[in-house]
Amino acid sequence: MAIDLTSIYKKYKGLWVALDKNWKLVSYDKDIKKAHKKATIKGFEQPIMFKVPTKNTAYFG
Repeated sequence: MAIDLTSIYKKYKGLWVALDKNWKLVSYDKDIKKAHKKATIKGFEQPIMFKVPTKNTAYFG
């Protein structure tokens, strides 16, 4: 199943984002620890942490 993160990529390039289990944005920061802490404060104990790339390049695998 492919997940479209285009909207997150456009706004959060180069940042760490915390996502919930439904792949919805919970928090973000340039520091992973701060992004994770913001998510846990909001009640998300195990957010999915993802570093948004600065360049959008194709990947085939």
